[in-house]
Amino acid sequence: MSTYKVRLNQFEGPLDLLLFFIQRDELDIYDIPISDITEEFLEYVRLMERIDLDGVGDFLYLAAMLIQIKARMLMPTQEVDEDGEPIDPRTELVERLLEYIRYKEAAAELQAKLEARSDLFTRPSAAADRAAVVPDPDIIADGSVFDLVAALKRVLSRARVEPTHDIEGEAYTIEEQQVFVRQALVRIGNVSFVDLVDRRSKPFIITTFLAILELARQGEIEITVDRSADDFTLHARESVTDPGITTSEG
Repeated sequence: MSTYKVRLNQFEGPLDLLLFFIQRDELDIYDIPISDITEEFLEYVRLMERIDLDGVGDFLYLAAMLIQIKARMLMPTQEVDEDGEPIDPRTELVERLLEYIRYKEAAAELQAKLEARSDLFTRPSAAADRAAVVPDPDIIADGSVFDLVAALKRVLSRARVEPTHDIEGEAYTIEEQQVFVRQALVRIGNVSFVDLVDRRSKPFIITTFLAILELARQGEIEITVDRSADDFTLHARESVTDPGITTSEG
C-alpha cells in the first residue's frame, strides 16, 4: 500500500496527544505515570507512522523525551539538585504541558473574540479578501484525531492474520475504499468503523481509515466519536446516488 499524507487543518501535535491521555484517564498532570503513558504514546506514534500523518517527526522527538524521562525514573538512585533536593525528571514535561494549556486557552479566547467582533461589522475590502481565499475544509468530527486513531488501534489488534505463504500482497487504493465506504452508507445507513472493518486484513483496515478521513475532509461524511468504546460512527452528509463499483475483500 502506498503512503498517503493526511493533514488536519486544526493540527494536533504531540502535546495534544499527551493531554488526550491525561484527560481520558483523568490523570494528575503533576503525577503522570510516565512508564504507562510512554508505552501508549509509542503505540500511537507507530500507528501514525503507518498512516503517514503530517508532522510525525514532532511526535518522535517527544517520544524520545518520554523514553529519556522513563530511563531517569528507573535509575536506582534519585537525582538531586545543588541543594540536595530530589529532582523529578517529569518537571520539564509538566511545565511544557502547563504552558501549552495556557497557550491553547489564550488562543481559544482570542478566536472567540475575533468571531464575536466579526458578527458586529465587516469592512468590504476585508470581506472581499476573505472571499478570494478558499481554505481547505476541516474534517467534521466531534472528537480529536487521536479518538479516531484509538479506533484504528482497536481493529488492527484484531485484524485477520494472512497466511505466511501468500507471496502476492493485497493492494487497496484510497479511491476504491471511498467507494466501499459510500456503498456501506447507502446499504446500511450510519455505520461504525469497527463494524465496517472488523476482522479484515491490516492493509484493508488502514486504507479504509485513510479513505474515511478523505471523505470527511471533502465534506461527504461526518464522524461521531464513541470514546468509551474506542469507536466512531460515519454519517453521510448527502445522499450518495452513484456509489460506484463494489470493493470487496475475499
